Amino acid sequence: MRHDIEAGGRLRHVTVSRTGDSFAFSVEGRRHHVEAVRVDALTLSLIVDNGVVYTTTVAPEGNTGRLVVHVGAVPVAVTVNGNRQHRKHDGGAAGSGPLRIVAPMPGKIVRVLVKAGDTVRARQPVVVVEAMKMENELRADREGTVAEIHAHEGASVEAGALLAVIQ
Repeated sequence: MRHDIEAGGRLRHVTVSRTGDSFAFSVEGRRHHVEAVRVDALTLSLIVDNGVVYTTTVAPEGNTGRLVVHVGAVPVAVTVNGNRQHRKHDGGAAGSGPLRIVAPMPGKIVRVLVKAGDTVRARQPVVVVEAMKMENELRADREGTVAEIHAHEGASVEAGALLAVIQ
């Protein structure tokens, strides 16, 4: 299966095929072998052909269609097969439904920067989650009004936990 993946501002062509219990993939012509084991709903343990082990967490970035992929402690915004040039550049239309902000990985809420009823602008920080000794600012993808806040400072959260809803 062929995918166009944008990561770190670069578009790459990736081909993936299953080979028994593992995967073969090529990135722009370079072939690799990967064994993948699911740790939880959002986390994978990967052994790449050179024997290096990576722990990755993959979570949706709001309702943008993008993913946030953490390789170790490094977050990378990723778009898979996304024709970004056809998307609106305002972060999404106001009528596109509620924006759900979720925890990208298990962690602790260190700051809640908005409250219910607040108006937020696109890319405004909403909640800060500490995970793997790094703080991750979770931002609004578009303008709107904070309808719900489920995050509380000091609380532990699981990957995928709903933290806020923006209308």
